[in-house]
Amino acid sequence: MTDSTSRAEGRTVLVDPHVHTAASFDAGTTPERLLAAARDSDLDAVAVTDHDTMEGARIVDRVAGEDDPLVLQGCEVSTAAGHLLGIGIDSTPDPGRPLDSTVEAIRRQGGVAVVPHPFQRSRHGVAGRHIGDIDGIEVANAQTLTGVRNTQAERFAAREGIPRFGSSDAHSAASVGTGATAVDLPSGEPVTVDAVLDAMRAGRTRAVAGRVPALRYLERVVTNATLKTQSLL
Repeated sequence: MTDSTSRAEGRTVLVDPHVHTAASFDAGTTPERLLAAARDSDLDAVAVTDHDTMEGARIVDRVAGEDDPLVLQGCEVSTAAGHLLGIGIDSTPDPGRPLDSTVEAIRRQGGVAVVPHPFQRSRHGVAGRHIGDIDGIEVANAQTLTGVRNTQAERFAAREGIPRFGSSDAHSAASVGTGATAVDLPSGEPVTVDAVLDAMRAGRTRAVAGRVPALRYLERVVTNATLKTQSLL
């Protein structure tokens, strides 16, 4: 699938901008299952954002067919301040760098920089004091039990005038599409990867709220705790 691949014209497209594959240490979704779940969720596009690697995104893009949603290649970068999504990029920015320089690195590649799950220290969320010039912020991350941090993020975005994003943050195929972002394209604009990225950069986004079932969320918490324990042994 290439950037010139087109869908319908002049409409709002539904994008899940934050999903993981088995290329992430804490996920196990195959490219085929991810794409099938994206189709079943009626998504127009999906951004594959594995932790500090583009491997999963490249594979998903390579195997995607004409009937699949558009694939936006990206990654979830570990910056010195916390995690940051780079959407629409070609190579992984160096991890461990300051947030602002990582944002610049993403933009130099023509990508979109979005802060995922802000304020959540247990998930390496970026604190408000570090969030400055950014393309977007997640205000509706579906991986939540209470939604308190989503509410905090919504208020922060409103106060600072930051475009709002929603996502599934899916680490399993079953979670793909449980949260998403509505992206508004100009009238008559063909739906391509470039058009979606342009609209994101212009701030024409709206969060579509969602939440994974509580049991599925708790299963992920247990899995992550197990992985962290194993890494210490």
